[in-house]
Amino acid sequence: MADIVSLWPVFLATFSVGLLGSGHCLGMCGGIASALGFAIGPEKRGKRYGILLSYNLGRISSYALLGLVAGTVGNQIGANSVLRIIAGLLLIAMGLYLANWWRGLSYLERVGSYIWRYIQPLTKPLLPVNNSGQAVLLGLAWGFLPCGMVYSALAYAVAQGSSYGGAIAMLGFGLGTLPAVLASGWAAESFKSLFQNIIVRRFFALSIIAFGVWTLWMPLSHSGHGAHAGHGASHQGMNHEGMNHEGMNHEGMNHEGMNHEGMNHEGMNHEGMNHEVTTDDSGKKQ
Repeated sequence: MADIVSLWPVFLATFSVGLLGSGHCLGMCGGIASALGFAIGPEKRGKRYGILLSYNLGRISSYALLGLVAGTVGNQIGANSVLRIIAGLLLIAMGLYLANWWRGLSYLERVGSYIWRYIQPLTKPLLPVNNSGQAVLLGLAWGFLPCGMVYSALAYAVAQGSSYGGAIAMLGFGLGTLPAVLASGWAAESFKSLFQNIIVRRFFALSIIAFGVWTLWMPLSHSGHGAHAGHGASHQGMNHEGMNHEGMNHEGMNHEGMNHEGMNHEGMNHEGMNHEVTTDDSGKKQ
């Protein structure tokens, strides 16, 4: 339970990414949600809402399952700074993609399209969707739709280095996309026009880029601290046996306050000590 509570910042981070990337979601999953919504007549509003919610339940569950697998992979290979750097770079690429400044992330979507070829035929028997059960299954399948934004979130999930961490990361991402996908099913045109606004899109894009930079900064800053820690630790293992103490100045040391009563002299090696007796002018031993 404590581990899950500690993952709360991860959930908030990916939730924000999903929310800010809603404009991209409208192009990928929003069209499906709109089709599901319009397939049910306006006189059956309750059924329409039920199908939309069921579809998104399946879609978000699919994301959480992918996150579970991604986190497990991260646990096996060992979460490290390299994985976090990759996640940060993909988030920056996602922001550039949303703002239409650089479309490099589309190449990653092309790779995912090869997997989608095997999953898409499974959705055909589910159409048209007439009940919530079909909608959940359709959502599970459409969670594997090629999407650069999903891949960016998955990279962040892998970097968590645990199955719980990966699942929580993708759950947060899925819930972050939920408002946009639901709204597109209820008011597709008005909501879509909002995210087509260039100012809104660039604001969200810059926010995701900033999050990507922050993700990059964390491992890089920690590596710097690690270098200082290693430098400090290197002094602990120094060999002092060969150090030259002859030039050290002991004259200024104050021995008056030293407590010699509790000193154990039994184990002291006196063989090399010089015990020659000296006398002062009066003949008394010093």
